[in-house]
Amino acid sequence: MDINLAISQGSKILRNKYIPNSQLDAEILMAQTINKDRNYILLNFNTFLNKKDLDNFNKLIEERSLGKPVAHLINRKFFWSSEFFVTNNTLIPRPDTELIVENVLRLTKQKNKINILDIGVGSGCILLSILKERHNFYGTGIDISKKCLNISKINAINLKVNTRLKLYKSDVDKFNLGKYDLIVSNPPYIKSNKIKYLERDVANFEPKLALDGGLDGLSEIRKVIKKSSELIKKNGMFILEIGFDQKNKVINLLNKEGFYINSTQKDLAKNDRCIVSTKI
Repeated sequence: MDINLAISQGSKILRNKYIPNSQLDAEILMAQTINKDRNYILLNFNTFLNKKDLDNFNKLIEERSLGKPVAHLINRKFFWSSEFFVTNNTLIPRPDTELIVENVLRLTKQKNKINILDIGVGSGCILLSILKERHNFYGTGIDISKKCLNISKINAINLKVNTRLKLYKSDVDKFNLGKYDLIVSNPPYIKSNKIKYLERDVANFEPKLALDGGLDGLSEIRKVIKKSSELIKKNGMFILEIGFDQKNKVINLLNKEGFYINSTQKDLAKNDRCIVSTKI
């Protein structure tokens, strides 16, 4: 069977299972199977596959048809300007989260030797993207998951920023090391009883630890804001990702902990997604 027919059949299987972007997913999984980039696939549709590659491709299609995310099947996800190694132990980086990186880079154009803390560092996508762009910034990442920290470390080495990074396994409540010019966080903010209603790619395959924000969706956000108010320098910036319906409640929490709200930012779907604040 040639590449074209295999992709066509794979795409049809995904489409019948209501997988969005079925053609694109099939092309990406084929590229993974034969260890080529997607451009190669598009230019070599008539190349025949050996039995081993065809079997491996069909296995990936089957897993994708059950809802397993493409990023988990190929163990990577593009974010900002880099490719990140990911597994099912980390939240898959989202385009909406690039808002945090965008704001940091915009606000630090004239800054030098900034110390950044990322609370809930996960795959490292936020912090490492910033360190890659700002060669004189230093980063600290904390996470309660040792597996996340190991993945962050791999990504830091791949992006050549590991010499400017420190990683600590710690609950946010217990972390008391240092004072920071800038704090960023994308904490869990989904209400516990809403997780089962998320897309099955997310609900069934992404770590609950990275999603579950407690009964009201704000339990982790409260902890992050409180600890940030202690760890941030005066006039330091704090940039936080939030759920689409949490803006007013989170602004109140920030105000109570001595933060001035600079701006709120909307994501690609025009939902409130990010709050930029300053410690006063």
